[in-house]
Amino acid sequence: MITEAVMEFGEARLRSRDPDALGELIARYQHRLYRYLLRLAPEAAEDLFQQTWLRVVESIRHYDPRRDFDSWLFAIAHNLAIDHLRRRAPASLDEPGEDRLAAHAPDALERLLAEERRAAVVSAMSELPSLYRETLSLRFEEDMKLEEIAEVVGAPLATVKSRLRRGLEALRRKIQ
Repeated sequence: MITEAVMEFGEARLRSRDPDALGELIARYQHRLYRYLLRLAPEAAEDLFQQTWLRVVESIRHYDPRRDFDSWLFAIAHNLAIDHLRRRAPASLDEPGEDRLAAHAPDALERLLAEERRAAVVSAMSELPSLYRETLSLRFEEDMKLEEIAEVVGAPLATVKSRLRRGLEALRRKIQ
């Protein structure tokens, strides 16, 4: 997370269209943001990543420094991804995604076991509805608090809690 003082400085630099400020923010968030977009829309993740940063530059004057920058950034990405998914497949948002993250472990046996567990989780995650995949990804891959997830997805906290619980239950059933 970026401290408020750093964000205010970054916000002022972005407002003045300082390309270095944008580069620093992209470097800080690129892996997390891209991984998140891969979960939501794997076929369009690169385009959505670029669109997110364009939207950040366009909307920085509306950013409230009292708000968490992570939540604001991921909310922009969320909205763009949902718009993309609605345009592409208005009947369903439940298409499976593909995980491109590899497990790392010290020795061959541990790597094999970790890879099998990862494959089982990835397979099970890809079968979950997108609402559950997104909530689980934000919580466990992005380590966001439930309140931050609610802000990102624009849903009440109770809804996020329900999606998290139901997503975990569905994931457990699929893995077993």
